[in-house]
Amino acid sequence: MDIKALLDTPPWEWPEDAGTTIRRVLLDEKAKESERLGAVELAGNIVAMSDEMAAALLSVLRDKKAPERLRGLAAISMGPVLEQTDLEGFDDPLMDLDPPPISEPVFLTIRKALHEAYLDTSNPKEVRRRAVEGSVRAPDEWHPAAIREAYASGDQEWVLTAVFAMRYVRGFNAQILESLNSKDPEIHMEAVEAAGSSEIKAAWAHVSALVKNNNTPKPLLLAAIGAIGLIRPEEAKPLLVELLDSEDEEISDAADEALSMMGAYSEDDEDDEED
Repeated sequence: MDIKALLDTPPWEWPEDAGTTIRRVLLDEKAKESERLGAVELAGNIVAMSDEMAAALLSVLRDKKAPERLRGLAAISMGPVLEQTDLEGFDDPLMDLDPPPISEPVFLTIRKALHEAYLDTSNPKEVRRRAVEGSVRAPDEWHPAAIREAYASGDQEWVLTAVFAMRYVRGFNAQILESLNSKDPEIHMEAVEAAGSSEIKAAWAHVSALVKNNNTPKPLLLAAIGAIGLIRPEEAKPLLVELLDSEDEEISDAADEALSMMGAYSEDDEDDEED
């Protein structure tokens, strides 16, 4: 199965040699850039991740001759495994039965490499930004200063990175609230996501208004649906229940997921849903 076929196939249906295929294309400097980009995207899936896959991604990240977009995506692709292993840790006695995708030394190596990629000002801005965005999935002590610097830079791309990072690193409520008024649609959407993850009560009026407004662009609406249940669950519930009847499946699914995350369904509700 080639990269294109893997991209079109759910991860749970990948063949056993999928990881080998992904790594081979990822490291093949003669492969088409589009194929390597596809391989980097696939490599970030937890199903494909391993110490060997992480090593391949690190090799791409550190290769200054590689296209900057490819290097940046390699940084982003290491984010999910950082987040999972940071949350679950390495000390669970049950890990012998279900070990983490990567070992602790590799986890630490990834964190160090992403920090170094950010600090290296000879790297393109794209690579440095993505190093921040990938690494904040497992917050580290250097992140608050990096976020403050990016947010204060006035560079819209760096500001976007900063607001994205505020989803994962606490202590930036004032900046998130300020960013809700950004005229940049990407920054605005990231601020909505960050307001939800930080459970900022003061963001309720703004975010709930987006949910109620029929003219809210769909991507922004989906972000707001996910956020309101985290900001004020009790007040969000009626709005979300109403959206369950939306003719748009993505909207109804987003409302259903938000209600589930809130714990809004009783056991009886879950039994009825299964029936």
